Amino acid sequence: MALQSDRPYVSANFLVDLGDGAQGAAAGFAEVVFPVFAVAADPRRADDAHGSATTGERLILKRGVTGALNVYAWWHKARNGKPPQRRTVQVHLLAEDHATVVFSWRFRHARPVSLTYSPLHALDGGVLIETLEVEFERVEIA
Repeated sequence: MALQSDRPYVSANFLVDLGDGAQGAAAGFAEVVFPVFAVAADPRRADDAHGSATTGERLILKRGVTGALNVYAWWHKARNGKPPQRRTVQVHLLAEDHATVVFSWRFRHARPVSLTYSPLHALDGGVLIETLEVEFERVEIA
């Protein structure tokens, strides 16, 4: 349930739940890029059986590489033609105490569609970034 505040929440405090039970560094993400949440021209003609007006949209999740393989394993099953069970991916916005969930996005029937890594630069010394694109059928906000 969303918690209303007198001041806008900052965008830096959030958690991503890939629906795989991972915690700690394996569940930490540095950036979430939301798609445009659009409505079909005629919502009654939505493509899925649930009457959703959102089809084929992608959520982009970015994190620093730590050696955790949970994202790769999920993507790997999809690429090998063994469709993994679709999941509910959740993004939780946190209050300043970093513990209280104040707003949540739930992406239903999510599946991985692409996995990329940032370039390696010997002279840069920056963080190596893993980017996962997730397709979903429906979004719910609470």
